[in-house]
Amino acid sequence: MLDAPPIASIAHVIQLAVAPVFLLSGIAAILNVLGIRLSRIVDRARVLEGQFATTPPERIETLRTSLQRMAVRARLVSWSISLCTSSAILVSSVVIVLFIGSLVGINVRVFIAILFIAAMVTLTVGLIFFLREVHLATRHLRIGEPEPERSPPALAIPPPRHER
Repeated sequence: MLDAPPIASIAHVIQLAVAPVFLLSGIAAILNVLGIRLSRIVDRARVLEGQFATTPPERIETLRTSLQRMAVRARLVSWSISLCTSSAILVSSVVIVLFIGSLVGINVRVFIAILFIAAMVTLTVGLIFFLREVHLATRHLRIGEPEPERSPPALAIPPPRHER
């Protein structure tokens, strides 16, 4: 039977686990921003979808184009959420493996390094998707009066409907 690791050893593992835990807090903040962004895209798309019945025929194509852009942006944010969540899972796995390695007494350095590198790669790719979505959002942003023949009229998001 293996001897239990001394308290000092466990304390050292806890110290090592602090940095990944801070990283998890940062990823959680990013996921919060991404979730809000996805929600706003979906809300905006629903408003645009609701306009099909009342939109003049000459503006339908503009409306379809806007909805296609919203769909692309929603997919990019969705991928970003998935990748950042995967990164958080990998970082959590680093902490778990740290403790298991300490308790069992095996060398898990290589496994921890691989997990951490994978976490950083998935976080980086997730942030690249987020950057691409922000770029698309600002590329088609119009501030000021819309051009009558090309841009849809400014829309106000309606107040939420109360369900019965």
